[in-house]
Amino acid sequence: MILPAFTLYANQLNNVTPTLIGVALGIYGLTQALFQIPFGFASDRFGRKPLIVCGLLLFIVGSLIAAGSDSIYGVILGRSLQGASAIGCVIMALVADLTRDEVRVRAMAVIGITIGFSFALAFVLGPILSDIAGIKGIFLITALLSLFAILTLVFFVPTPASPSLGEGSIPILANIPKVLLNAELRRFNFGVLVLHACLVALFLKIPSAIKGIGYPDNETWQFYLPVFMCSLVTTVPCLWIIEKKGWVKYGIVALVLALVISEMGIWYFFKAGFGLGLSLWLFFTAFNSLEATLPSWVSKFAPPRCKGTALGMYSSAQFLGLFLGGLVGGCLDGYYGMVGVLLFCIMLTVVWLVWLLQ
Repeated sequence: MILPAFTLYANQLNNVTPTLIGVALGIYGLTQALFQIPFGFASDRFGRKPLIVCGLLLFIVGSLIAAGSDSIYGVILGRSLQGASAIGCVIMALVADLTRDEVRVRAMAVIGITIGFSFALAFVLGPILSDIAGIKGIFLITALLSLFAILTLVFFVPTPASPSLGEGSIPILANIPKVLLNAELRRFNFGVLVLHACLVALFLKIPSAIKGIGYPDNETWQFYLPVFMCSLVTTVPCLWIIEKKGWVKYGIVALVLALVISEMGIWYFFKAGFGLGLSLWLFFTAFNSLEATLPSWVSKFAPPRCKGTALGMYSSAQFLGLFLGGLVGGCLDGYYGMVGVLLFCIMLTVVWLVWLLQ
């Protein structure tokens, strides 16, 4: 909910520059990347659910700090604490503990689809809620959502008897070289870094583009809603083809090619409403499909007893992408504007595409 609204409202904060706006958006990804594997190790010793609760409590503290700050530096501090709640790896390890091997890929895919749906919902709700309650209000809402997540975890999520060691669900330091040397996992890790770097970098400029084609700040949801609903509809057949037909490599290559085309379209149609909407539809169809597909295939391609390590490193790469997208995108926006940001996204995605084709 922060992403589509923050750049439009950040100028109300003190000490704002384009670079610091990018840092505020991206710092969350850096601290997520730094703490994913430590959280995974700690969950091995103290249990999955206690670590998830600790992470969500840390997220609440960060949300409250960001909500109470009038300076961009306070928001950066709050966002960094939000990111330090690096529970993605722990959640995926918990799923591995609670599922059988034959259904685990589907379980991971369901999580990916849920994340894609949450993106769609957040991009619609973010502009509406920021108009009603401001950015501070959105930060408070995220704190309440985290509290709700804690209650859901405690009362509705089963507690595994013990981690499934045989499935390799726990990060182990000795497994890191095996994961790093796996060519397929390197492609997936680089890919998810590119995917999220482009997401953050693009949305340093997309909100202003939508405003520029005639949508006031409080009405940008009217543009986002049909785009995301259409992207969710087209995501389903993409996932069905990849999962049921087994066309993993070809499907991922096609989706990354769609990302390149969509980014070029955003550049070309930056000031044209229908073309921009069509380009964003293509972008989020590819984004949602890849978001749902990649983690399940990381779990499948991971070497024996290395699933937790592989998922931890995948999560770290994912959030490192958020940081790089915010930092590099913010710097390029400050110096070169829209052209610099879009060239950065296109070049990154083309490199990923070329690597996949090798």
